[in-house]
Amino acid sequence: MMAAQSGAARNTLSAYRTDLRLASEVLSGALVVADAESLGRLATSWDALSRATIARKAAALRRFFAFLVEEGDLTDDPSSALPRPGSDRNLPRTLSHDDVDRLFAVVSERLGREPPLTADLRLAALMELLYGSGLRASELVGLPRLAVQSDKPFLILKGKGGRERLVPLSDRARAAVAAWRVHVPVEQHYLFPSGKTHISRFRLFQLVRAIAAEAGIAPDRISPHVLRHAFATHLLEGGADLRALQSMLGHADIATTEIYTHVDRRKLVELVNERHPLREALVDAGARAS
Repeated sequence: MMAAQSGAARNTLSAYRTDLRLASEVLSGALVVADAESLGRLATSWDALSRATIARKAAALRRFFAFLVEEGDLTDDPSSALPRPGSDRNLPRTLSHDDVDRLFAVVSERLGREPPLTADLRLAALMELLYGSGLRASELVGLPRLAVQSDKPFLILKGKGGRERLVPLSDRARAAVAAWRVHVPVEQHYLFPSGKTHISRFRLFQLVRAIAAEAGIAPDRISPHVLRHAFATHLLEGGADLRALQSMLGHADIATTEIYTHVDRRKLVELVNERHPLREALVDAGARAS
């Protein structure tokens, strides 16, 4: 149902499957016939887990029991016994502008070799797309070889839940991809091939951490997802519209994008004061009053 009707992504399906399997094991295989008391005991086994993990597990089970009721396999939904802890939503880790400058200075230094190494051309393309377009790691590694075109400043991407979105591409990113693609055999389906498929997300993670260490940035501060956060944070600092940012990031819910408004509240207040349509009227009124 989640795959066919909801269009859930593969990672989401995998997470739900794991949560349901673990819950079934705790209840000795009797998850489908569990009552409120049984679910209460199940929730007790989660006491040592974080609030976010408990919230995720409970949400998976509520979805499961709602499905059973809808299909007529259950008459009563016992999931009201599950906790609703909410989650303390942590602010996303990000990088400063100086951090990003140091990262790309290392990339630039590598590309300055004559001739540049093929591995460095690939690294440059990966980094430009991560920070320059805010792609998810899974989206980036799975790009088709011809997804990025030199004459198109955007690409159409299918992200979570099969939702399509338009992703902007900087001139730098397109140039980096063009320089790298020369070294990708035409028979390859993927832009970043590895064997019969594409490089893994874990390999991308390793590459990003290695370049961070070379740039003097603690490896535990960075990941491909942190570069995506930096893309969003720095755009918002520069005055980007939240709805436009939501579209670029591929968030289904604007609430997910709103987490980035923590970045520089003073900057946002300045933007309102400087660009609001009523600003000139307020200034004129103040001048007449004085």
